[in-house]
Formats: sequence, structure tokens, C-alpha cells
Amino acid sequence: MTNRYRNYIMKAARRRIYLYIDMISIVIPVYNEAQSISKLYDELGLVLRKLKKAYEIIWVNDGSTDETQLEIKKIYKKDPKHVICIEFGSNFGKADALHAGFQAAKGKTIITLDGDLQDDPKEMAKFLVKLNQGFDLVVGWKQKRQDSLIKNTSSRVFNSATNRFSKIKLHDFNCGYKAYRAEIAKKLNLYGELHRFIPVMVAANGHRVTEIPIRHRKRKYGKSKYGAIRFLHGFFDLITVVFITKFKLRPLHLFGYLGVSFFSLGFIGGLYLTGLKLFRNELIGQRPLLLLSVMLMIMGVQIGVMGLVGEQIATTINKKSQPGYIIKKLLKKKS
Repeated sequence: MTNRYRNYIMKAARRRIYLYIDMISIVIPVYNEAQSISKLYDELGLVLRKLKKAYEIIWVNDGSTDETQLEIKKIYKKDPKHVICIEFGSNFGKADALHAGFQAAKGKTIITLDGDLQDDPKEMAKFLVKLNQGFDLVVGWKQKRQDSLIKNTSSRVFNSATNRFSKIKLHDFNCGYKAYRAEIAKKLNLYGELHRFIPVMVAANGHRVTEIPIRHRKRKYGKSKYGAIRFLHGFFDLITVVFITKFKLRPLHLFGYLGVSFFSLGFIGGLYLTGLKLFRNELIGQRPLLLLSVMLMIMGVQIGVMGLVGEQIATTINKKSQPGYIIKKLLKKKS
């Protein structure tokens, strides 16, 4: 290694610049998908070899309770050059699994897909073409979803609601099949259920996001991890995303409006009661409106002050804290 090249690397490290390898990193979060692992690995191998590019396949086992880890170990022993396995001690969720995979990836391009065989690896070339056109994130659009009626309906409701609050308009925000530039994926602060809003967060940071139609296959093995509780989680996470994308640097614009609204309602009620006392000499001490007006004004002040401080603290702590997941084991070829 020449001194000139060594100095370049040192300068890049001091400036915290990522030196990415010209390869494709495939990140696959899995939870109880033992029957799909080997088949998906074989399909990926055929597609990736045709692309004639260096690649790595990162499996993130999100605390599976079936034989998923055993199946991943089998393909790791068969192909340690390309296979990496990250095993969580318990089920932390898809957002944490993606975060761990992104941080482990070494390629310039990161592609994510689900481990249930519903995403077709043959569609991968389409994503790469779009990235080469200058986009930072390419999202899959499952035009003909092979899911249940309930899941399809809830997906349409979710996408419609997200479109109302986001800067970009997509058909399928939560599609697991995506392609990223590595520097974009590694900067994502994912936790909870925020993986559903990745396109919204990427676009809010000024990056270019687009979508492409893809083929969606029917699930052959296992069962969907979808549950009714996700409606509630999705609602709360939508509020979180709206805050961190639109009001992160100006939170007073959100809490200020709410606080002023409550305070104004209380003030108007108090002003009305004051008029009754001054001009009609009516008793107002026993009126429920007096208590309500005082309560609304107090709530307005609390929302404007305590809400602002609390959200700012929560955002700061989340950025500086350690990841919420715990890696139990890492299978990776020593470099």
C-alpha cells in the first residue's frame, strides 16, 4: 500500500466517509421461514451470478423459533464466501433486523427482500437499472398482490393514509423489496415499525425516490406475520414519522399550534364568563364552563412546553443510544 493511498484512507476515516465496495449486498430479515431459506438462496444465486457482480447475502434471523437458523447455517457452510448470518437473541422486529443488516453490508448497493419467497429475485435487475438512472431508493410496487383480502384491503388503506402526509406519492410504501444506495440505508434511524415509512423518511431528507412494478408471488410456506394490532402500531408510527420528517427541526410548529388551540378555547370560555360577571353580574363560580376554561388553558401551556421538551429529548436519546436489538451470534467469513 502506497503512502498516498494510506493517507487517503486515513483522511476518509477522519471525515467519517464510507469506503464502499463495488458489490451488491442482499439483506433478508427472516422470522420462522425455515422452509423458504434454501429455495430463496438457490434463486438468488442464479440471478446474482447472471449479473456478474460481486455480492453478499446477509440473513438476519429475527429470533426465529423454528429451524430457520439451522437452515441458514447449512447454506453458510456451503457458501461462506457470500453468506453472512446475523442471529438475534429474540424477536425485535423487522425495523431492527433491517438496521442490523444495513450496518453489516459492505456493498455500494443494498437490496432488501422478504424471506417468504413472495418477492421474485428475477426482478432484481429492474431495481439496479433505476438506481443507475440516479435514484437513491427504488421501491417495489406489487401490482397484483397474492395476499388475503384483509391484508390487501389494509394495505390500500395504509398507502392512502401515508400518501396524504408524505412528500412523495407511491402505490406501495411497505413493500419489502427495495434497492438503496448504501450511504442512504446506513443513515436510516430505524426502530419500532418505522421500516414501513422508509420511503417517506428518505424523501424528507432530499433524496430521490421512485417505484417500479414487480411480480408478487403467492406464499407457499409458513404463515403471514400480519396481525390486527398492526393497525394501531401503524397509526402511532405514522404520527411519529410526520413529526420527525416535518417538525423535527421546528417542533414548535406542531406543539405550538396544538397548545395555542387549547389555550384559545379556554381563553374564549373565560372571556365569555368574565363578560357575564361584569355586565350581567351573574354568578360564574359554580358553572362547569369555568373549570373547563381553566383546564383548557393549562393544557395548552403543558402541550406547548412539556410536549416540545419531551419529544426533543426522546429524539436526541434515540439517536445517541445503542441499537435496541441484541445480536446473539454472527456467522461471517474472516477477512
